[in-house]
Amino acid sequence: MKEKVMRSPSTTKLPSRKGLFKQPGRSHQQSGVQQLSLSSIMLRMWHCNRANPANMCVACVRSHVDITEGIPKQATLQFCRGCERYFHPPGEWIQCTLESKELLSLCLKKLKGLNRVKLVDASFVWTEPHSKRIKVKLTVHGEVMGGTVLQQVFVVEYTVAHLMCDDCHRTEAKDYWAASVQVRQKSENKKTFYYLEQLILKHKAHKNTLGIKPNHGKGFRFFYTTVGNARKMVDFIDAVLPCKYQQSKKLISHDIHSNTYNYKFTYSVEIVPISKDSVVCLPKTLKQHLGGISPVCLVYRVSNALHLIDPSTAQIAEINSVMYWRYPFGSICNPKQLVEYIVMNIEPIMDKERKFFPGQGAISNRHILADAWIVKASELGADNTIHTRTHLGHVLRPGDSVLGYNIEDSNVNDDNFEQLDKSVVPDVILVKKYYGDRAFRRRQRIWKLKRLGEGDTAFDPDANDFHEFLDDLEEDPALRQNVNIFKDCSTQTAVDSNDMYDETMPRVTLEEMLDDLVIDDVEMTES
Repeated sequence: MKEKVMRSPSTTKLPSRKGLFKQPGRSHQQSGVQQLSLSSIMLRMWHCNRANPANMCVACVRSHVDITEGIPKQATLQFCRGCERYFHPPGEWIQCTLESKELLSLCLKKLKGLNRVKLVDASFVWTEPHSKRIKVKLTVHGEVMGGTVLQQVFVVEYTVAHLMCDDCHRTEAKDYWAASVQVRQKSENKKTFYYLEQLILKHKAHKNTLGIKPNHGKGFRFFYTTVGNARKMVDFIDAVLPCKYQQSKKLISHDIHSNTYNYKFTYSVEIVPISKDSVVCLPKTLKQHLGGISPVCLVYRVSNALHLIDPSTAQIAEINSVMYWRYPFGSICNPKQLVEYIVMNIEPIMDKERKFFPGQGAISNRHILADAWIVKASELGADNTIHTRTHLGHVLRPGDSVLGYNIEDSNVNDDNFEQLDKSVVPDVILVKKYYGDRAFRRRQRIWKLKRLGEGDTAFDPDANDFHEFLDDLEEDPALRQNVNIFKDCSTQTAVDSNDMYDETMPRVTLEEMLDDLVIDDVEMTES
């Protein structure tokens, strides 16, 4: 009996490569085309079965494994429209601009499960700014199937949801504040307040305020949500002006179970009651501490200290806030009492003609001591020439107009002044050169200053003190360094034959002016 022998599939003999392509009835050209197509198929199969730990091609691995599984493809960002900040859990609000590093870091922290893979690259995908959508493109590496590293790129879409922060909630609430700062100055002239206002604007010290209210032209009151922000404002004012402050608190509520207290804090800041171009009379003890300076001095600058100068000797001194409140004094003449004089003659005083003594304080190098013969502008033509000694020898010439104080005819009510010997008190103290009509200077002014607020939140911009402050900015380049001056595009100076501009008149140059940013919505018209 014959037996049938079955061959296993492994022992089955495959046709040879030549026999595979060789078929009857086919031409040599057709068999060559089939040989090329089959070779390309075998090459793809060799690439697919190339050795890797998974023994699978990349397409097959991606079809079976998703390394981004567990990472959300959509998320939500909370954005406050009031302060333009994003919510950073658990309770922090941070400032981020679009497509910034801070915003990208916030977006990545919102994704759960990102620690399971290795982040290789992250970038923003452009979206419309008003679409309330933020897209982030991520490239990650993940290990699958026994050590195979797979790279995958995917996009996460974030929806920007509006949520009001706690600070904006408190701002919307009426009369809600946790701390306030009251700034006062017991002085008739308010030029120091205008200077403080410009310092606050330049250094942006008011950015955390809830509101600013005036106190009937006597000062400002700043409101804050936290005591720390109020303390920063107090420290800023103390750093730029000589002042002192006091703190008080008021109990609002008390929880006896948790032993918590709710207070409202108030800081009262008092600026020294002396402004620029004022005449002061120093106490005897303070005069000795300042190197034997004359008791009657002129305040030529106010910064973080009072800068004094003796018009008769050009000796200078500085008084900080600690020294002032230890030996307080007041002004005997303020800028509202200035009188116009005409210089008839002036003679500079040489150094060899000056009197020096041991222990004398510093002498100003910017001023030149001179003898001046002046006449009141209202009494010009009469024989009543007045002799005085001044520190303005470097700017005054015969025929110039100058502003000064008539100490002899003034009614001074000051204890320190009454104790002085009247023979050592000058009859007239010259303060600064007068450059003519102030109304003409206002018309020629092509610059402006920004204000803390309009209406009730600011001092009167048409007040005489404010225009005097603007004149001081034009005349003092050192004072302009601490103030931001902007171009006034709305002002146009008319060319008039009667308005001839004086080249010697001080003015603010174009290099010192900043371009003001004005954003106006202009309606588009059809062409």
